[in-house]
Amino acid sequence: MWRVLSHGTFMRFYLLLALALLLVFSMAVAGRALLEQVRQEHYREQLVALPMGFLTHALAPLSPARREAVLPRYAHILDMQLTLRSLENASLGYFARARLERGKALVAGYEGEPWRLQQRLPGQNWLLEAILPEWSERQWQGSVRLAGEWLGAVAGEQRETRLQQLSTNGWPLRLLDEPPENLSGSQRDLLEQGEVVIRLQADRLSVAMVYRLPGEEQWLHAGPVVRGDALPSSLHLPLLIGLVVVLALIIYLIMRSIESRMARLELAATRIASGRLETRVKVESGDFLGRLGMAFNGMANQVQSLLRGQQEMIRAVSHELRTPVARIRFAVQMVEDMTEEPAIRRQLQGIDSDIAELDDLVDEILTYARLGSETINGMEMETALVDCRAMAQRVIETLSPLHKHLELSLEPGEDVELNAEPRYLQRALQNLVSNACRYAETKVVIRLCDEPHLVRIDVEDDGAGIPREARAEVFKPFTRLDDSRARSSGGYGLGLSIVQKIMAWHRGSVTVDESPKLHGARFTLLIPRRT
Repeated sequence: MWRVLSHGTFMRFYLLLALALLLVFSMAVAGRALLEQVRQEHYREQLVALPMGFLTHALAPLSPARREAVLPRYAHILDMQLTLRSLENASLGYFARARLERGKALVAGYEGEPWRLQQRLPGQNWLLEAILPEWSERQWQGSVRLAGEWLGAVAGEQRETRLQQLSTNGWPLRLLDEPPENLSGSQRDLLEQGEVVIRLQADRLSVAMVYRLPGEEQWLHAGPVVRGDALPSSLHLPLLIGLVVVLALIIYLIMRSIESRMARLELAATRIASGRLETRVKVESGDFLGRLGMAFNGMANQVQSLLRGQQEMIRAVSHELRTPVARIRFAVQMVEDMTEEPAIRRQLQGIDSDIAELDDLVDEILTYARLGSETINGMEMETALVDCRAMAQRVIETLSPLHKHLELSLEPGEDVELNAEPRYLQRALQNLVSNACRYAETKVVIRLCDEPHLVRIDVEDDGAGIPREARAEVFKPFTRLDDSRARSSGGYGLGLSIVQKIMAWHRGSVTVDESPKLHGARFTLLIPRRT
């Protein structure tokens, strides 16, 4: 089993997800129990809201002596032990005092314990405390009877004011001008006798009470008080949101672990694609992703080995070519010294030109191989501060004598400095200018742009340009356009490849498009600034 878990990424993922669901289920059960307790406390507070609301509002305007006189009667009717004490002397916590300040009743005591009720008299520092063994029918009837007597003691607007004061405590109260229609005869008789009639609605599990105001043709209707089994939406919604958040967080953490490992693979692949073949992936386990990392590292080793062997072979072949080329050149010079025939000397000069061209080609191949090797081996460049305007001027001074029919110019502007490898950066610019000179008709222009994060160097000519479909091919080694195969204009097909290698070494790029001013080709070097 452990072997399956240690080597199976997705099996481990599903196991973690199952554990997450189990955790969320446990939290749901615990949350349900907590909310049930909250609902139970809310229901108890709703039960005591009417008697405690009536008592506090009835006692508030009375004098201390009058309060002491009426408390025993209220206690007898409600079957409660009632006590008044100073709020300052009560041992209450911060939240309890805050609830009392808002006019709420405090309910203490759970199963098997007496109920202890507390509520503050409105606008006064007196605390009414009530203790009863349990809530029973006597408290229902006594609360409604006392409330009805209290309302019946006044009339008009005062009665409406008192009714509103009692209704704000959670009990729905209203005054009826005639008794409810669906009362039985015995219930109507009880109302006439001054009793409280309790009405049960089985479909809603609710309780409502009716009481006739003494000497009045008005009836006080209290309720219904409902204790439903369903949790209220105000409690349901936070529970569901909490469960969703917890589950989403757990799944995120699980997926984040997998994603981070995949991101490391992606980063390594990107670095290798940019030429840094020394990059490897850290293997942390023997599961699927670990095996993928090991296969990735093996692939990188193989590719690096093959490219290194290829570069070494190119360098060896290029070096070996120099010896027979030198011997051929020496033999040609000896033959040239031994004859005065004009035809033979013309042929020998052609051979000498071919040898020089072959020698230049060997130099280009060695340069290309050296750049590729340094990139593969991850060698750090030795950079220096380069004055790009002075470098461009040196390139123009070098190439102008070779292309006297062309106008080589550097557009005026501010000085541009850049940290780069001076020799190779000048080689890249010189290759681009040489390439432009081959195809330009009258003019080649160099333009420098100093941008916030990089330096841009444009080389433009007024030649025929490069077709859009061929622009991606010109940077491949030994690739030349069809009209450049003649000896007079064609190169070796390595100049632009060398430029691309140099730019990759500088973490930059080279692009080609159409010159907006000269309408020929425009090659652009983008060299990022090194921090």
